[in-house]
Amino acid sequence: MATPDNASWPGHPARTLVRLRDEPPEWRFGDLRLRRYHAADHGIVLALHREGLAQVGLRPGDGVYYDHDFFRMDDIYLRNDGEFLVGELDGGIVAMGGLRRADLVPGGHARAYGGYAPGAPALDAAEMVRLRVLPALQRRGYGAALVQALEERAVEHGYRILRADTTELQEPALALYRKFGWTETRRETIGGIVNIYIEKPLR
Repeated sequence: MATPDNASWPGHPARTLVRLRDEPPEWRFGDLRLRRYHAADHGIVLALHREGLAQVGLRPGDGVYYDHDFFRMDDIYLRNDGEFLVGELDGGIVAMGGLRRADLVPGGHARAYGGYAPGAPALDAAEMVRLRVLPALQRRGYGAALVQALEERAVEHGYRILRADTTELQEPALALYRKFGWTETRRETIGGIVNIYIEKPLR
């Protein structure tokens, strides 16, 4: 289960994530405001995504990189029992993260080539994806705040399990998930890059 709204986590005991509004959802974490993505955010969010992957050496054509979901935000995140949050600091977007039905986007090798399928009638698994924090503002707990907020949303939607994947190149992301009780399930090599699959039960 997600931690309570007023809980803190190791390394950031002085700051807590506070839920300000249920719908559309909004939280505060210190000076950071988390809110739902709007269409006007598209360019900034896409640039933040690309900067985050470039930081660890991931780029188009490597078999892991993909960004086609950013061009179907409503279908994949906002209209199908998902969520996409952005983190604002001093009026600018500095962080983001998404939650989507695990059956909407293909996994493994097929993921980099696009594809989208309507979800099944029953909610079961959700994917937590696109966790990004502006490099200059990392290690401030903003990623942890996003994980907690998205876990809350997954519980509210009624999902049974959360899944995610990252690469060996993204060790800080993997460490963050582990702090929240996620466990590794398997590894797969795609284009010479080791992809790590993790999950967390919600009930």
